[in-house]
Amino acid sequence: MKIEQIELRRIFLPYVAPFVTSGWREEGSHAIIVRMESEGIVAWGETPVGENPFYNEENCKTAWSILQDYLVPMIFGVDLQSPWDATPAMSRVRANRMAKAGLEFTIWDLFARREQRSLAQLLGGVRDRVPVGVSVGIQKDIDTLLAVVEAYLADGYNRIKLKIKPGWDVEPTRAVRERWPNLLLQVDANSIYRLDDGPHLAKLDPFDLLLVEQPLAHDDIFDHAKLKRMLKTPLCLDESIVSPDHARWAIELAACDIINVKPSRIGGLGDSIRIHDAAQAAGMPVWHGGMLETGIGRAINVALASLPNFTLPGDISANDRYFKRDIVVNPFTLNSDSTLTVPAGIGHGAIVDEDYLDAVTLDRWVAVNHQP
Repeated sequence: MKIEQIELRRIFLPYVAPFVTSGWREEGSHAIIVRMESEGIVAWGETPVGENPFYNEENCKTAWSILQDYLVPMIFGVDLQSPWDATPAMSRVRANRMAKAGLEFTIWDLFARREQRSLAQLLGGVRDRVPVGVSVGIQKDIDTLLAVVEAYLADGYNRIKLKIKPGWDVEPTRAVRERWPNLLLQVDANSIYRLDDGPHLAKLDPFDLLLVEQPLAHDDIFDHAKLKRMLKTPLCLDESIVSPDHARWAIELAACDIINVKPSRIGGLGDSIRIHDAAQAAGMPVWHGGMLETGIGRAINVALASLPNFTLPGDISANDRYFKRDIVVNPFTLNSDSTLTVPAGIGHGAIVDEDYLDAVTLDRWVAVNHQP
């Protein structure tokens, strides 16, 4: 299959409320939306990159440039026999995995549409619903935090993730646990702690958490292996796992108990499946993280989360968790059992609201493939 045309749109889609972590604050989505055409088929994907390079090394400006100057020409230059060919086609460009993922996602959608199958089927999904939770950003005080958590529980979410940082960790977690003793609860540090903080992080052990996520440096595996021995709470790696090799290193070093799989961080669905499979073979569960995607990326995430080793609730909340209005006409809604329904139609299932997409588009770029 030769890709005939690729269109990129850089958007700004405001969040319902600012999202605050230990390292950054975002007012809305700065994603790059990908539209691709081949053989009369139109497919969509998303690069859910942030405004600043604070989660990983990419931001919306760097991804936009790398896509235009390198990745789109590379995809134009290959005859794709399957969606698995996309990642090797872009391998000469090092890192820049979110930029790559936007194209790779779209190619998977294209092949699913070509084969008249759902994306979940093409990926090997086994569920028609996936369990989900909600991620709660750092709040101004504990009373506000408890009110925010209570509202999400009233919405029907039964798993809560708290963002933490030094000075906002033990006491907020204690307050939530004391209010809701049976709540599925976990915390996420976004790489803000050091190994010397291990004894302090161990103070979270009494709260019966599902996991503590990525407390140490974003590119560290070695020190996490040391930290793991200090904690009773299961340790999860997120930012550190950017490839199947990184997952293998973490498994062999016993650096974690759980892996958070974010296909945009990893560079696409193909390598995400490889990580899923490696963790499953090692007896290690995975769960699906989120990058506050629009409805396009959210549909892709839900399809991937239907694979069998995604055994913990994911951060793939219903669309209205983040956006008053999304760029799709068929947003996900939360089921009564705190799940999202896996789309069963052709492709990833997101139906783009092209009029509203036009309204939130900041830049648009179209490339036509003239290669023979």
